[in-house]
Amino acid sequence: MEAANYKGTNQMIIGIVFGVITFWLFAQAMVNIVPVVQEDLGVDLGVINIAVSLTSLFSGMFIVVAGGLADRIGRKKITYVGLVLSVAGSLLIVLAQGSVLLISGRVLQGLSAACIMPATIALLKAYFEGAERQRAISYWSIGSWGGSGITSFAGGVIATYMGWKWIFIFSIIVALLAMWLIRDVPESKAKTTGKFRFDYGGLGIFIITMLAINIFITQGSELGWTSLTTLVLAVVSILGVIVFIYYERRKRDALIDFKLFKNKAYTGATVSNFLLNAVAGTLIVANTYVQVGRGFTPFQSGLLSLGYLAAVLSMIRVGEKLMQRTGAKKPMVWGSLITLIGVAMMALTFLPDILYTIIVFVGFILFGLGLGMYATPSTDTAVSTAPDDKVGEASGIYKMASSLGNAFGIAISVTVYSTVASVSSVHVSATVGIITNVIFAAVSLISILVLVPSTIDNKK
Repeated sequence: MEAANYKGTNQMIIGIVFGVITFWLFAQAMVNIVPVVQEDLGVDLGVINIAVSLTSLFSGMFIVVAGGLADRIGRKKITYVGLVLSVAGSLLIVLAQGSVLLISGRVLQGLSAACIMPATIALLKAYFEGAERQRAISYWSIGSWGGSGITSFAGGVIATYMGWKWIFIFSIIVALLAMWLIRDVPESKAKTTGKFRFDYGGLGIFIITMLAINIFITQGSELGWTSLTTLVLAVVSILGVIVFIYYERRKRDALIDFKLFKNKAYTGATVSNFLLNAVAGTLIVANTYVQVGRGFTPFQSGLLSLGYLAAVLSMIRVGEKLMQRTGAKKPMVWGSLITLIGVAMMALTFLPDILYTIIVFVGFILFGLGLGMYATPSTDTAVSTAPDDKVGEASGIYKMASSLGNAFGIAISVTVYSTVASVSSVHVSATVGIITNVIFAAVSLISILVLVPSTIDNKK
């Protein structure tokens, strides 16, 4: 069927949701099984933590590139490239006996996510309109935000009863199913004029800067915060950001079109998305703490997130309906506030075992309620305010904010947790690590209040 006559179907939505869930199967489940993977492969905890954050880091570094390429060469093609990379990355991890294949697989999975996330959003905008588009984005959000809860629980169950590598075997199966379900979707491209020149210079500066920032955050404590290497990394990070912005503003075919940020609604959605994804650091700190500090198994820690899963899945469609009644800003504000309260509850590590378990379970529910309420209004705001010929790139930037927020949130939380643990108890380090995420949620809330207008001129 020709693209001009094609209308999005439920099968297409299911296939895209499966594609998004395969990302969470290898991304979120990894957060839940750190102690098990470390023991099985016999590698250093620092290596495991790098492997955990690498997927989000590489996704964040290349997602804008993939989004731009999706606009140019085809959104379905780039989705398929992502799914193939997902299969390859998961296969490497299944075969891993040490750190080399583990890290290689995580890098491929990061590149996979970079392709899947913006291309699938762009496909939804291409083949759905108005309320149907908002419904499709709600289901995409269930895969994206709800997927983290599904795979957090599923990962714990699989790791406990089947072995952690089975997580990645299931990830391969889900990716193959996604490819089969979207096989009949016609190709979608942006209408472009002029010759496309790829911004290799911008990409190079961006990669160097992101790597410097990530290494500074994850390795600063081990290298010594005042060591020459750490100070050089800090300087490279700061200069890299300045040079990148200056360079990109002068480029015609820039990696990131900063003109998109002239739209305050888009900017507010993207900035708050970055910060709320950074709150994902709560998951690794809380899961690690209950296993190390409270003696939980991976399965038991996965059970704690069941409330999160149910809340996200139930609230995403509610967030969609609230947006249609009140506009996008209110559910985004309410969602961020509820998330903040839920995360703050998990910092009460001084409580005795039974009471703390109840508090964490309730905290996860509130965490999920908040993210579920926020997800669709934020994503729809970012997508609907983007120009049609830039929707892949705009989606890429929006999802880059997700991936980098996730990577830096995890890296910062783990660094804070391990640094405090070296001088204090595991209980105190967990509290400080989680409070770090409360700060992320608070700044996210402020960014919505300041940047997102009460009424948004969405393009239908």
